Amino acid sequence: MTDYFIPPILYIPIDLGTISNFLKVMESSRISLRPFRVSDADDFLKWASDDKVTRYLRWNTITSREEALAYIEKVAIPHPWRQSICLDDHSIGYVSVKPEPGDDMCRAHVSYAVSAEYWGQGIAKQALRMAMSRVFKEFPCLVRVEALVEVENKGSQMVLEKVGFVKEGLLRKYGYCKGEIRDMFIYSFLSADKIM
Repeated sequence: MTDYFIPPILYIPIDLGTISNFLKVMESSRISLRPFRVSDADDFLKWASDDKVTRYLRWNTITSREEALAYIEKVAIPHPWRQSICLDDHSIGYVSVKPEPGDDMCRAHVSYAVSAEYWGQGIAKQALRMAMSRVFKEFPCLVRVEALVEVENKGSQMVLEKVGFVKEGLLRKYGYCKGEIRDMFIYSFLSADKIM
């Protein structure tokens, strides 16, 4: 007779809402980037009104539908490359690439944010990969994309590194955000780099 080992059952509490969102994203793979529309105002307000999401952004938390509309109309739509990160065509975040003017047009800055409801599901990473695969084609003079990240923002640092950005160094007391001058890391991705 053969003895079989039966491992004990391990019970782990799970948040069904997070699991549901994760499965929704993974099953659908319907993440897309597109220009913002005025009709995105309600979806935009859902995530842009969350202090956790806007903590490291250079703009303040959006507090009303009117503010959301104004931001979309005056900032997002006229921006040279600010894309809505969409799940099933609903805005759940943004990724922005802003080329420098004139002789510095070989360089651009990237920023992004995703609704806290979808954190930890690889959406920012997927959106950033999509952005990097497009911007060097859409801006032929572009050679380098830079990201400035607060030292405390470990999540964003991980996203950048997973996509293939290289941490180049620490910029002490470099960026002003939410009333403070902060230390920041600078990351770069070159047109010749491989998207991971």
